[in-house]
Order: sequence, then C-alpha cells, then structure tokens
Amino acid sequence: MRDWIALNMTPGVGPRAAARLLERFGSAEGVFGALRSELERLRLRPEAVESIALRDRHAAAAVELERLRAMGGADVLALDDGAYPQLLREIPDPPVTLYVRGAWRECLEAPCVGLVGSRRCSTYGQNVAHLLARDLASRGLTVVSGMARGIDDAAHRGALEAGGRTAAVLGTGLDEVYPRDHRRLAEEILERGGALVTQFPLGTPPVSENFPYRNRIISGLSLGVVVVEASENSGSLITARLALEQGREVFAVPGNITSRNSFGTNYLIKGAGAKLIQQWQDVVAEFPPEIAAAILPPEPKKKGAGARADDAALPQDLSGPERAVLKLITADEPAHIDGLAEASGVGVAELSAVLLGLEMRDLIRQLPGKCFVRKI
Repeated sequence: MRDWIALNMTPGVGPRAAARLLERFGSAEGVFGALRSELERLRLRPEAVESIALRDRHAAAAVELERLRAMGGADVLALDDGAYPQLLREIPDPPVTLYVRGAWRECLEAPCVGLVGSRRCSTYGQNVAHLLARDLASRGLTVVSGMARGIDDAAHRGALEAGGRTAAVLGTGLDEVYPRDHRRLAEEILERGGALVTQFPLGTPPVSENFPYRNRIISGLSLGVVVVEASENSGSLITARLALEQGREVFAVPGNITSRNSFGTNYLIKGAGAKLIQQWQDVVAEFPPEIAAAILPPEPKKKGAGARADDAALPQDLSGPERAVLKLITADEPAHIDGLAEASGVGVAELSAVLLGLEMRDLIRQLPGKCFVRKI
C-alpha cells in the first residue's frame, strides 16, 4: 500500500501519467523498481522521474498511513484492491488511490447516483434537489455529491432526512472540510452511515484545480448524474461532460428559461442528450434493468375518478404533511392552495414544498390559479 500512496503523492504524476506508468510497469511496486532511463522514455516531467528514482515519497507515505489509522474509520484503497469501486475503476485514468472514511463499503457497493448543481441556487432548485435526493436515498440508492453550498448541500441533506446513504466527494484531503461551514454536515454524514471520499492526500487544501478531479469521481462512482441547476459556466456542466465521456447517464431538471441557473440544464436537455426528469422514477428507469426492476414500484391500479385516497392506498413513504394534503385532493375537483392550507393545517410555506414534492412524484397535477388535482 505504501507504494501506491507514494505514487499518488509523487509531484508531476496525475491520473494520466500514473496510467502510463502502470500500463508499462504493471503495479506501483513495479514503477518504483524501474530504471531511471525507463522512466525518462515515458516522457514524464523531470521532477516526477527524480522523485520516483529516489523513492523520496515513501517516508511521507508511511506517515500518511499512520495518520489515517489514527483518524478512525478512515482507509485508503489502491487501484488493484478488490474493494476499489468497480465503476470508478472502469473510467479512463482512474485515481490510483481513493481515501475513504465512514461507512464507505455500504455506500459505494450500493447503486450510486450523482446529484449536482449550482452553488448559488434558487429556492426552487434547492427544493427539487432535496426532494429528489430524499426519494432516491429512501429506495436504497447512494446519493453522491460534492458537499459544496447550494444544490450539493441540499442533496446530502435530503438523503440524510430519508435515513438513506450519501457520499461526499471532496476536493481536499479527508482532514480538510470545504467550505468550512460544512464541517457539521461532514460530521452528520459520518454519524448517519454516509461516507467521505477523495483522491487527495491528507492536508490537501481546497485549491481550484482540484475540483475537476473531484467531479470526475462523482460521475465515475455513479450510474448516472442528475444536474438540477447550472449557469453557463457552472462546474456542474463539467461533471455532466465527464459523465457522458465515461458512458454514464446524464439527467437534467428543466428550469425557467429566463433564469441564469437554468441555462446549463436546459442546454443539456436541448443539445447534449441529457434526459429531462421530473421525478425520481425518471432516473431509475434508465438504470440497468436488474437494478431498475428492484427499485421501481409495480404499476398501480387505477382508481375511480373522484375517489378520495384512503390511508391504505397512499404510498407508504409519505411524510405526515404529504399524507394529510394528498388525502384532500381528488381527481375531478380542483383544490385551491388556500383551501388545502385551511383543511390540512399545514402552513403555507411548508405546503408549497409539500405540493411540489407530490407533483414531482407524479401524484398530483397543478392547474392554473394555484389549483391541484389528483392524478388517476
């Protein structure tokens, strides 16, 4: 393991250079046993050749292992390790080591879906990300995101609210949290069965060039990536492009055409082949058949028009407010939002989020004038 960590720490050796070295010498141990002349023929940067030839990172790698063991719940996976995530191993130039902490095995062995978007998101985007993450996590999927502000934050919190799994991929070392005000979020993820993942050694600060590497791990771990909101130059578009290059599914939530945060998602749908999604089922339906069949519910029996939903007929994973509101909505008589607020006892602010969630789950449909009907 020390050879793999040392290779990951070698200056001038990124994923592509590491891939060339491993292709030529077969393993990290083989790389460090190579002759200087053999290394030079691979056209590596001079500082990389010097570092490998002198094995000058091995002492630091030994210290790294000791520090990891002292952290508790932390480990490092090498590319030749059987525990290394298979999907990530299959991407071009995968990271040679993966630092993990928390319930990483449970998180990364389950089907994963990436959920990303703008840091400066709208309330709509935040609600959508939260609801999608909650719905996906409650069905056994691991929600993977980057622990940034905005959409990433909403995705992690939605998964946690569902009691499900979430993995945060960092652009720093495991001992760094960025942004710093998400330190508590990182703790919650670990406390509630989630995982922290990074390719960067301990002590790596949040420098800008790290985040494209983080993004390719998000997409590489996932069966598909959902983009909720993204401006024209958003890093989420980089994640989407990487996902397409890796052969992953790409999904996008449509947005208001006048909003700058909708430019990226609408572009992905219009010109990049992303699939438009409105609810969690749209995501799972595109997964491999054996995974989708295990998650998607059977086709519901149709109800007679106008019948009010009784408790037994309602989805079992609805929250209390969702259940109370849905029972008031029929298929043939539009219910106005004011009447729903009065009859359900749910506050207007919470009611808007509840109605959006029911609509995204394809249980109700909104009509003009803030009226709602049940879908048959």
